[in-house]
Amino acid sequence: MKRLLLSFFRVSVLPITLLLNTTGGWSQSVTSPTIEGRWDITYQEEDKQKPSWLEITHSGLKTWVGYFVGDGGSARPVSQIFVEGDKFHFSIPPQWDNTNTELKMEGTFSAEQLTGTISLPIGKTWPFVAVRAPSLRRDKLPVWGTPVRLFNGKDLTGWTALGVNQWIVENGVLRSPKSGANIRTEKTFTDFKLHIEFRYPKHSNSGVYLRGRYEVQIEDSKGAEPWKGGLGAIYGFIKPSDNMAKADGEWQRYDITLTGRLVTVVVNGKTVILNQEIPGITGGALDSKEGEPGPIFMQGDHGPIEYRNIVITPAK
Repeated sequence: MKRLLLSFFRVSVLPITLLLNTTGGWSQSVTSPTIEGRWDITYQEEDKQKPSWLEITHSGLKTWVGYFVGDGGSARPVSQIFVEGDKFHFSIPPQWDNTNTELKMEGTFSAEQLTGTISLPIGKTWPFVAVRAPSLRRDKLPVWGTPVRLFNGKDLTGWTALGVNQWIVENGVLRSPKSGANIRTEKTFTDFKLHIEFRYPKHSNSGVYLRGRYEVQIEDSKGAEPWKGGLGAIYGFIKPSDNMAKADGEWQRYDITLTGRLVTVVVNGKTVILNQEIPGITGGALDSKEGEPGPIFMQGDHGPIEYRNIVITPAK
């Protein structure tokens, strides 16, 4: 029944919108194509560029709603985005317990750009520029190249720590023994298949970022219900169908395929996400330049983690 109702809604919205457009009035601003869509945001925080992401859509015919991703944390719903002329603004509650101020964004828009300011819960306001996110649709199936071993099992050749380095190599294992810097490949990639094995102690947490922008979550979550922040999830966006987590201290593996925005995630031999679309960057992304190649990088700033057998097969 839900599918039938959704199908009816999809086919019925367009004629109603067209009818209202021919009579003028408020409906034209609501159905305008200039602000609706996905936006890759970069804001300037002193001497650093920080990434964010925003999706804007209409709910019914009179209300704008959306989803927002900051430079950290998960995707959050925006209950209402206020649009008047070429101006917009919205606010959302703080995500962290140590803040009590809303996040606010306001600015102006054109067909291909948003500009304005973003006020963070920490009390700082920064300028931002946003461009339309690319569709990343592929017009043909990938042809896979030769597998490449990203980690040689001996040292950090080909890798760069993003801060003071705590990563070490022992017995063929890439280890972060304590919370510290994240680490990334020096090379960048577009479409690929990635095999990576990992092991964590009790209650630890990490993540593998595809193109440096989309986190596949790693979390000690054996026995928990699948959710958008658990093992195998695209953090904040896509929940895995099953929780295939093993116990802490055991080696586990991901086999991930990314083509455009479409991702397939296999956890310990079981497909838990099959060819689903990643809407936008996840919190902690290196940047919001979704149309560009990016590295593989792993979180080292959450808890102890170990990796081995990291092999990528790029598309030709």
